Amino acid sequence: MGLLSAELGIDLGTANTVVCRRDGTILLNEPSVMLVTLGADGNRRPILVGRQARELTGRTPVGMATVRPIRDGVVTDLQSAKGFINVVIHQVTRRPWERFRPRAICGVPAGATGLERQALVEALEEAGIGHADLIPEPVAGAIGCGIDPLEARAHMVVDVGGGTAEVTAICFGGILAASSCRVAGDEMTAALNQYLRQEHHLIVGELTAEDIKIRLRKVDSVPNPIVVEGRDVFTGKPRMQTLDPDEAALAIRPTVDGIVEALAEVLDRLPPQAVGDIMQGGVLAFGGGSLLEGFQRHLEDALGFSVTLAERPLTCVAEGAAKALSTPRVLAAFKGAPPQA
Repeated sequence: MGLLSAELGIDLGTANTVVCRRDGTILLNEPSVMLVTLGADGNRRPILVGRQARELTGRTPVGMATVRPIRDGVVTDLQSAKGFINVVIHQVTRRPWERFRPRAICGVPAGATGLERQALVEALEEAGIGHADLIPEPVAGAIGCGIDPLEARAHMVVDVGGGTAEVTAICFGGILAASSCRVAGDEMTAALNQYLRQEHHLIVGELTAEDIKIRLRKVDSVPNPIVVEGRDVFTGKPRMQTLDPDEAALAIRPTVDGIVEALAEVLDRLPPQAVGDIMQGGVLAFGGGSLLEGFQRHLEDALGFSVTLAERPLTCVAEGAAKALSTPRVLAAFKGAPPQA
């Protein structure tokens, strides 16, 4: 019996990249950030990826830069994306034979265009993937949570990542209705940054604003104040500011409301017969944005259905993509399918 190359489920997210082996083992869960050197010829050579690269955001030495190869869930810079994926594949394929033309199924936003899908496949294959297939991220997340997208029953899922937010109704191997908006976790971070500048006259780095948002996911019985370090707008000197968690949540509330409003549009395109299924089963939510305090309640008010948070909201897309490796019928039904208008 010959040696087998790796078979992987991949979630190349705007904020995080997750890689799962076919057997369900999570091999990698790291920020989608890469530290590169800036060559005189314009080439960018990867130095670090993941958490180590993220920690250098906003503090890179001369001649280096941190880049995010994936924006809004799709490839924005083919060279950077190829370098990033190449490093990721080498990290998760420990044995030499696993690197020989590995196979992968990768999640892609349901609202991605044909050109965006093509760019992602090209980046994967140029980075060393022998055969790459794509599957809509909402479908992959549903599969990762135990939903069978081939059954004759409608299911609705909501995926709120760093770059996109999508609500999708699926049934019998197809998409009944879908709504997508490219306003998600990154815009929440930007809203926090702007709020601190306008209301507290404090300039903070991208990582600081991102960390505040992440702390809003942790709901305690008595929320602790958040101490923020930054630079005073007027004096230019370092200063600390205490921020109440409720105040921080209020700062991103308009962004959250905008996302929920955009997602609620899918109800206008939902077949009436499917409503009964979703009323019984509710809506499944996953992705980092779904963890924010109050998001679940806002979504229930807007959609009119009960909303359940996935058990593994940050890894279920990669897990579902890995499961699809063993279910050719699912892959045949959804790969390359144009998004529902």
